[in-house]
Parts: sequence; structure tokens; C-alpha cells
Amino acid sequence: MSLRCVIIDDEPLAVSVIKNHLSQVKDIKVEASFNNAVEALEFLRKNPSDVLFLDINMPVLDGFSFLNTLEKKPMVIITTAHQEYAVKSFELDVLDYLVKPISFPRFLKAIDKVKRQQLNMPTETEHLFVKVDKKKMKKIYLNDILVVESLKDYIKIITRSGKYIVHQTLSSFTESLPEKKFLRIHRSYTISVDKVDAVEGNSVEINGSLYVIGRSYLNEVKAKILDLE
Repeated sequence: MSLRCVIIDDEPLAVSVIKNHLSQVKDIKVEASFNNAVEALEFLRKNPSDVLFLDINMPVLDGFSFLNTLEKKPMVIITTAHQEYAVKSFELDVLDYLVKPISFPRFLKAIDKVKRQQLNMPTETEHLFVKVDKKKMKKIYLNDILVVESLKDYIKIITRSGKYIVHQTLSSFTESLPEKKFLRIHRSYTISVDKVDAVEGNSVEINGSLYVIGRSYLNEVKAKILDLE
């Protein structure tokens, strides 16, 4: 299945270069390109993309503000003529940072990251249904899950869009999740591995919150998150 791609850049030459590079790559299809982020935002709200090539210096709405506005963030590759924005970009969890002019070999390295990230992430269609009250069954996409917290005989599923209380144990719910994508880090927490923003001491940071790693889980958790296995 081809990945869907959107380009946001107000430089026609840059757009042409990216499209030309993509024409030599399999399984990535350009759905649209925009010269301003406002129009792109409206498009993406109705047509979620898998990959986004984004210039930082844009009219009306700059790239950083645009990323903070997105409700559901695709794999983002920054394309810019400025090296100095790299640190801030990676703080926003972008996949790669390409400095113009973008050579084809360097572009291929970014595409390789996209392909590897795709293999490690649940697709948009992977989901499960959970009972959030006596009658309502709620569909939750696996790729939206950040953390699952134990509340004795209940769990709290924390997603990008909301929080849901479900009458189920953390152990049984964790067993229903893909083992490669989710990890028990504490008797009270299971996390989505790819949503970890930082590891600090015996805690992980996800979406601005810290979650303690249990002592008995510490070595296994750090090995998996930091790819030390």
C-alpha cells in the first residue's frame, strides 16, 4: 500500500525537487502540495496524510505553529534553508530535517526513516473496541494510544484525543496489544513505545507527563526504548 504524502512549501523550486525525488521512490504518493500552511491545514483535517514535507518559513502560519495546530501528526520531514531550527524541530518529534538544496542521497536517507517508522507503527486502521459505559462500545485506534494506567479493577486509556475508563485489568488489556508496539513499564502503566519523548532516570516522558518505570522493569524498558537489545 502506498503512503500518502503532502508537501507544504512556498518555494516552487523546492516543491519541484521534492516531487522529482519522490518520483524515483516506490510506495509514496503525493496527494497534494500547498504554498501556505493554512490551506494545507484544512486539507489535512479532511484527508489525513502519512508523510508531510514541511518548510518552516511559511507565510501567514509558520511551520512550528502549524505542527502545534495539527490534531493528528503524520511522519514529518522538515525542509528548510536554515540549519538553526533543527533542535527546535526535533523537540516537536519530527522524523528528519533536510537542509536545502536537498540532494537525492540525503533524501533517500529520510525515506528510509519513513519506511522503518512505518514498520514499527500500528497503521491507522488497527483498532479495538472497549466498553466505556454499560452500553457504549468505543473504537480506539492503536496508533492514538499514549499510556494505559491501572485503576485497580479498571484502566484509564490515555489517547491523543481523550481519556477513557474501562472495566478491565491492565494485564489483560496489555495482552491484547501488539507486543512490539506496547510495553509494560510498571505495575500501573503500559506505554506506547514510539510515543516516548525522553527517558530521564527511572521515568519516561510522554506528551509532557512523566511515568515512573518500576524497578523490576527498568533494564528491559530502557533496552527496548533506547534500542539497546
